[in-house]
Amino acid sequence: MKRISSLLLVSLFSGAITLGAYKVFFEKENKSGIITLATPNQNRTVGLAAENIDFTAAAESAVHTVVHVKNVSVRTVYNPIMEYFYGSRGGQQQEQIGTGSGVIISEDGYIVTNNHVIKDATDLEVTLNNNKSYKAKLIGTDSKMDIALLKIDADEKLPYTTFADSDQVKVGEWVLAVGNPYNLTSTVTAGIVSAKARNFDTKGIQSFIQTDAAVNPGNSGGALVNTKGQLIGINTMISSPTGSYAGYSFAVPSNITRKIIEDIMEFGNVQRGILGVEGGELNSKVSKELGINDTEGFYINKVTKNSGAEKAGLQKGDVIKKLDNQSISSFAELSGYISTKRPNDKVKVTFIRDGELRTTNVSLIKNDVFTTEFKGLELENIDANDKKRFRIDYGVKIKDINNENLTPYYDQLKGNIILSVDNVKATDVETISTFLNKKDENRSANIRMIDKNGQIIQIII
Repeated sequence: MKRISSLLLVSLFSGAITLGAYKVFFEKENKSGIITLATPNQNRTVGLAAENIDFTAAAESAVHTVVHVKNVSVRTVYNPIMEYFYGSRGGQQQEQIGTGSGVIISEDGYIVTNNHVIKDATDLEVTLNNNKSYKAKLIGTDSKMDIALLKIDADEKLPYTTFADSDQVKVGEWVLAVGNPYNLTSTVTAGIVSAKARNFDTKGIQSFIQTDAAVNPGNSGGALVNTKGQLIGINTMISSPTGSYAGYSFAVPSNITRKIIEDIMEFGNVQRGILGVEGGELNSKVSKELGINDTEGFYINKVTKNSGAEKAGLQKGDVIKKLDNQSISSFAELSGYISTKRPNDKVKVTFIRDGELRTTNVSLIKNDVFTTEFKGLELENIDANDKKRFRIDYGVKIKDINNENLTPYYDQLKGNIILSVDNVKATDVETISTFLNKKDENRSANIRMIDKNGQIIQIII
């Protein structure tokens, strides 16, 4: 019996030593709940549990703020065969119906959507997620940024979305795309932020949020929200060879959207400020041609006369690295950040000159006074009188002519409205100057314009 007891004690003692050694050498639990497995040659960290992301709360919040938008327009259809035999009858009026989505942004019925969803509408109808329908009034639009603001008079306080800071959105962050296509009530898809500040040379907004959340036609104008249900963007387009979703969708950032609708509500139009610089983004090839070391940032090729940039001392050859606390590595990032600002806002510009990092404060100027020059033609934006006189909604005016070869035609050209350059629509001076900066000055340009008599003419210079 004594021998058995001794054997039992030895067994227990041996087991305790073995367990203790295992705890010391193989299991080292830290405070975060991650277990480190120790081996003679390496330490390997293994997470026992991943964070469980619950989309249900965000979806429940967002679906009630997203609406269906129906656009009714009327167009005239002509039948050339009937006109040939019976003469012109003025065409036949046909009603067309388009659909999209929108997002409620206030309890009293303000709704934001895409401009292309409501374009040319003669009648607008909004259907809520509870199937109640209301006539909608168009408050204002910004075709350049593809944003429109609507208003409905509901008989109740409406659920509405709250805006998040889109500058703080991270690549890889989970997001939900919420739309109300074809009046099916709100639908939700999930994905991650694939990229920020995407530039598609759309001659308008240059700073999309890209996501892989599925978005299809009919979802335009819907909400892109974070996992808290806060609005980080307005879904506006997809990239697809077929017209259906193929893995890439894009949204107007919420900071830009909020600034546009605040401008429309306060001023009746969008107040755009510009920095007053022209140039382009850097990469290895461009930097090598310019003889500089930086491959990221915005290279200043020209500073606009009398602009905030000129008054602040920015010069040709400077490389902008930051605006306020926002890093700038591309034109899309610069354009996107400036789009959230207004004329007379001050922006802290961090830039490199002669290898030295410097900072200066720039007061933004109004976009209406922005001018550029190409081949001796000084261009400026058209005003409301020009638009009314020539019945156009875009174009840039020839303000002055400094080209000796064009001096004989000074009176015929000054004051004309340029509609396109090399088939690129002259939306405004900012847009056309961006295109011209990429064009070789030594190559000819095909310019289509309206002269002072309202005639369309075309010249090559």
